[in-house]
Amino acid sequence: MLSAVLISLTGVMMPGPVFAVTVAKSYDDIKAGSFIALGHGVVEFPLMILIYLGFAGFFASGFLRFLVSLVGGVMLIYMAIGMLKVKTSKNFGGGKSIHHNSLVAGILTTAANPYFFLWWATIGFALIVNTTIFGLIGFVTFMFAHWLCDFSWYTSLSIGIFKSRKILGEKTRKWLFNICALILMFFGLWFILSALYP
Repeated sequence: MLSAVLISLTGVMMPGPVFAVTVAKSYDDIKAGSFIALGHGVVEFPLMILIYLGFAGFFASGFLRFLVSLVGGVMLIYMAIGMLKVKTSKNFGGGKSIHHNSLVAGILTTAANPYFFLWWATIGFALIVNTTIFGLIGFVTFMFAHWLCDFSWYTSLSIGIFKSRKILGEKTRKWLFNICALILMFFGLWFILSALYP
């Protein structure tokens, strides 16, 4: 169980679309990371249950990866453009430039990532199989332990960003915000290209 949690942490802390949205949202809301983690869980909990029930192969299928890559890539690019548009306006505000609340942003950025599904269909599947040695209790314990890793990381990140916003200043804030938008743009383009040229 400890090894499962440690491996989970390596996936949780890897920068990606959810990370970028958390940074952007946290400038205006100290609770953003917690709600983004809840949104992440809305997608993740049913996925873990389906994998436990034997649907891992479906989430690794070429068609699903193609569909999620294409639709998810377009969605992330759309969010990135929205962030950049508001950033250039006079009413610039970090999290306000993402036209969704934190819970919805967590759901969208999680569901838009095909590699999230691939991770669960491969590494995640192996972790779930190992935890089932302890039966259903082992699986349920792993589910909540894994999600608590997500919740702890994004909540801590959110608190850190919110508390340090005065120290960072407006220039640094805008640079970080640009980087977050570019991260979303990068992943969006990468997902689309991976769908069209597998």
